[in-house]
Amino acid sequence: MTFNLKAPRIEVVDALRGFAIMSIMLLHNVEHFEYYYLPENFPTWLVALDKIVWDSLFFLFGGKSYAIFALLFGFSFYIQNDNQAKKGNDFRGRFFWRMMLLLIFGIVNTAFYQGDILTLYAFLGLLLIPVVKWSNKAVFITAVVLMLQPLEWARCIYYILNPDYVAPPNLSNAYYESIGYYMKNGSFMDYVIGNLTLGKIASLLWSWENGRFFQAPALFMFGMLLGRKQLFTTTVENTQFWNKVLRYAIVFFIPLYFLKTHIVDIIARVTLSNTLTIIFASWSNVAFMLVLVSVFVLLYQKESVNRVFSKLIPFGKMSLTNYIMQSMIGAFIYYRYGLGLFEYTGATYCLLIGIVLFIIQLSFCTWWLKTHRQGPLEYIWHKATWISFGKK
Repeated sequence: MTFNLKAPRIEVVDALRGFAIMSIMLLHNVEHFEYYYLPENFPTWLVALDKIVWDSLFFLFGGKSYAIFALLFGFSFYIQNDNQAKKGNDFRGRFFWRMMLLLIFGIVNTAFYQGDILTLYAFLGLLLIPVVKWSNKAVFITAVVLMLQPLEWARCIYYILNPDYVAPPNLSNAYYESIGYYMKNGSFMDYVIGNLTLGKIASLLWSWENGRFFQAPALFMFGMLLGRKQLFTTTVENTQFWNKVLRYAIVFFIPLYFLKTHIVDIIARVTLSNTLTIIFASWSNVAFMLVLVSVFVLLYQKESVNRVFSKLIPFGKMSLTNYIMQSMIGAFIYYRYGLGLFEYTGATYCLLIGIVLFIIQLSFCTWWLKTHRQGPLEYIWHKATWISFGKK
């Protein structure tokens, strides 16, 4: 294996973040930015191809791309906190303000795309503030406990002790049904108002019901630990670490994926099997995410592959700009107030549209960063983060 000694740590992180944002964009396009609709009168071969594309993309990236994003969110927090600590500054108060700014970005993004993740990260990111001074062991144990999905296990125990209990439908279901009304016939303002009210509630409830409230902060903490241990730097020891991660992740993913897929066949009681599915889906997604991350980091060290992967760096550096930009563009492409292409595009066409949008955005990022240090929204976020509050 040939090591690229010129690549600093932040380059592989930015490239990996670019990979995550790219895959998120492809998924969002395939699902019409959460306007689920199957076009009619497609030929049989295209319907079959659409299913292959849909299943393949969600197997590769569904739940994994956001997990990578969360992991790197925690890593970025470590970098920022460490930089300030070296200057003798306490970053915690400033980070709280930074999360409030992220919340504003998330609200803007929600106006276009109700499935926004920034608002959730803004709230859950605050959990990094109390743990930043903890030891590695304490942070690791806390992250593991959260990753185990303790609430879902408590529910399982309750269901076992109360065999006649039937869990009610998810609260998010009713909200998603209401969303369908303005998605079908609404104007732009109907979408904005609906997304900021019904859509935001639905998205947050779905995240709660599917374990994201525990998974995300756990990944934030693991990302912070990766930073503390300098595990994204290119060393022989770190290469051994990522090889070990890859092996263990594959070993754990296979049975977890089987359980996630077949637990409903193993346990007939729906209330219990649904809860176990949430647990195993969360774990299998994280396991496969670690496969993707470790493969990416290891391949990035190969000079021939590095030349390709490094092209994602500008895309990763402008992740906030790209994430919000894709929501605005995607909503216009697929929703009724725009081009309304949801009626005419299946997964295959949507994948092609997503690839074209990615190429356009990547070209824009590459051009922009030739004359700017940060993306436009990254610049605003940075400047607003360090705005003076009257202290001299």
